[in-house]
Amino acid sequence: MPRSSATAPPLGPLLRRYEDPGEPLSCEPVTLGLLNRGYRLSTTRGAYFLKHHLDGDREAIARQHRATKRLQALGVPVAPPVEDTEGGTVAVIGGRCYALHPWVDGRHRDGAHLTTAQSRRLGSLLGLVHTCLDQVMEVDHTERGEYESADPEETFALIDELLSLARATRPHDAFDTLAEHRLVERRALLERHAGHRPPPGSAGGWVHGDFHPLNLLYRGAEPAAIVDWDRLGVQPRAEEAVRAAAIFFVQPAGELELPKVRAYARAYRRAAGADAAELAAAVHRVWWERLNDFWILRWRYQLNDRRADPQFPAVSALAVWWTSEYEAVRDAFTA
Repeated sequence: MPRSSATAPPLGPLLRRYEDPGEPLSCEPVTLGLLNRGYRLSTTRGAYFLKHHLDGDREAIARQHRATKRLQALGVPVAPPVEDTEGGTVAVIGGRCYALHPWVDGRHRDGAHLTTAQSRRLGSLLGLVHTCLDQVMEVDHTERGEYESADPEETFALIDELLSLARATRPHDAFDTLAEHRLVERRALLERHAGHRPPPGSAGGWVHGDFHPLNLLYRGAEPAAIVDWDRLGVQPRAEEAVRAAAIFFVQPAGELELPKVRAYARAYRRAAGADAAELAAAVHRVWWERLNDFWILRWRYQLNDRRADPQFPAVSALAVWWTSEYEAVRDAFTA
């Protein structure tokens, strides 16, 4: 979808900040991804990825940039931004924040496209990210607080609200019918498992925050760059490992490809120095998170944003399957 002139990046003022970036030839929106705006910018000097940071927090963006530069020095595959003539990496123009990155030729690969060996390599890569972040990021102990798990009573209220919205939607399509079914089904599961709410979790360290297939580029069989560090923060690190696996290795019917999960998790534990108990606790907390999470339905029915709708069938089925196969999933991460 073409951008309006109100949202198109200001290429002239932007490129003047850099030393000999070339003359612009084309600037095409990158359509993959749900947050921020990205463009493939071609100039007479080469290709770049131009990112428009919609949150506009200049200091947070600069912190992400510093982190990726340090991670690159430690051998983590990343694509740090290009520095301007004054050594800065965040361009604020008209109140909007932009960053220019080298263009990385590559493709996205989900778990279905990964062999068992490549799944193992993925786990090792995330473990490397976590251990290297510990080296390059300053530790603020005030950020290492406790994270409450979802309150089922709040979830029951949300389910009632979303059910009303789904049932009132006109015209009523197949998505709305599936949403009703999953909401009723999930309410019954929560009623059955409400006593299994996990205790507050402690943040274990710095994490990427959004590690999934659209934020990892492959060149051939090897990872070329981990991108989109907008959610860099302090969180329980093993939970990121479990959450990532639940995205990479989910199949269309909502089942996890457990042999690949097992290979991935073993490699992650070795690389990150995480033990089985840490992974078991993370599995429980992420399972509970999934059981209480309806972000796709909230986007659709509360925000009238349907971009994530295609993900709903597999994501909603996963919560049900995971509940029925809880022990098998836990064993895949801990054995």
